[in-house]
Amino acid sequence: MSVLDEMLQVNEKFCANPPVDYTNEDHHASKLPKKHLAIVTCMDTRLVNFLEPALGLTRGDVKIIKQAGNVLTGVFDATVRSLLVCIYELGVQEIAVIGHHECGMAKTTSESLTKAMISRGVSPDAIKMVEKELVEWADSFQHPEENVKEVVKQLRENPLIPKDVKVHGLMFHPRSGKLELLDRE
Repeated sequence: MSVLDEMLQVNEKFCANPPVDYTNEDHHASKLPKKHLAIVTCMDTRLVNFLEPALGLTRGDVKIIKQAGNVLTGVFDATVRSLLVCIYELGVQEIAVIGHHECGMAKTTSESLTKAMISRGVSPDAIKMVEKELVEWADSFQHPEENVKEVVKQLRENPLIPKDVKVHGLMFHPRSGKLELLDRE
């Protein structure tokens, strides 16, 4: 059985008998983050169902934007666009950039990704199309803490984000759940 088939089976059972917490809430209001906070963090699987409870967050409290290494590649990249919706449409007033120790992006390079893509059949011409962005993105991340500080700086200086939106930087440990404050606005 494939992972997709397993998910579909579990979903069918879930929908037939959902937990009370999911059926008794106002689903229309739940799209607005109760704590007016957006979190920008990594997509690391070790953070799933760990980061939120370690921070005392529950469903509907915050908006969470996840991507590899929480790296920004420009003033209007996908993460910034999501944050703009959070701020201007959903009432977010604070942003927490949360990196984590032992991040795999620290070992990822444009060269390693290029080799892996070619070995999986991606055309070198296709890679050439994104080579500049690939180098800027993958090779810019080496130290998770420095990356968090850089992303905080980029967001604070972004002309599209209002100055009254506070941006904080934190580090999370994916084994202990310990949170460390790096930069508070």
